Amino acid sequence: VKIHTPYGSPSATVTLGDYGDTKIAFIPRHGDGHIIPPHKIPFQANIWALMKLGVKRIVASSAVGSLRMDYKPGDFVLTDQFIDRTRKRSDTFYEGGQICHISAADPLCPELRQVIGDYADKLKLKNHKEGTYVCIEGPRFSTRAESNMFRQWGCDIIGMTMYPEVILAREAQLCYVSVAMVTDYDVWADKPVSAAEVMEVMEKNSENFKRLIMGAIPEIPAERHCDCGTALTGAIY
Repeated sequence: VKIHTPYGSPSATVTLGDYGDTKIAFIPRHGDGHIIPPHKIPFQANIWALMKLGVKRIVASSAVGSLRMDYKPGDFVLTDQFIDRTRKRSDTFYEGGQICHISAADPLCPELRQVIGDYADKLKLKNHKEGTYVCIEGPRFSTRAESNMFRQWGCDIIGMTMYPEVILAREAQLCYVSVAMVTDYDVWADKPVSAAEVMEVMEKNSENFKRLIMGAIPEIPAERHCDCGTALTGAIY
């Protein structure tokens, strides 16, 4: 379906479907054919479109570089924190009239993280139950100095797409989980990052990702037991 939003068009038309008893909406954030670079993704339009369709939970995938030796290519990471290093992205729905100071203390849904982490264990997929994701502007990769700085900050993985998606979802009072797939070690490991290598690991691990997500969906409770649905309480002035 095509959705019109106050923020323009989403990355692509929204695909709707049913998986068992669960209704699903899918937006490829990079557009059909992966043609939208990370710094040009219409994050506001994407989240608004999902909210307008009645979506309550978002399961987001991402390819990330590792900033730790023990977070290996092929591993999954259930991110629990982020550091924003983007520069040009609109990251709120409240641009005027009302002011929203949303809490970002715990920005990702603990319930979704638990369900997906448990199912990853059931499938015996190597996964990490927490991780700090540093989101860079892109589309370039990091310098060695930047990569080492992020390691000193305590970041675990690095990517280009989770922010502001995660915080817009929180403003929309949607549950949001980031299932990150480690594709490579970032440049701190003395080997420059290659886009071709990233795609190769993604292709090899895509079947595991599908098994994980499609298997976990039926395990998600019908009712939410987190605070994501009340994130705006006390946040708007």
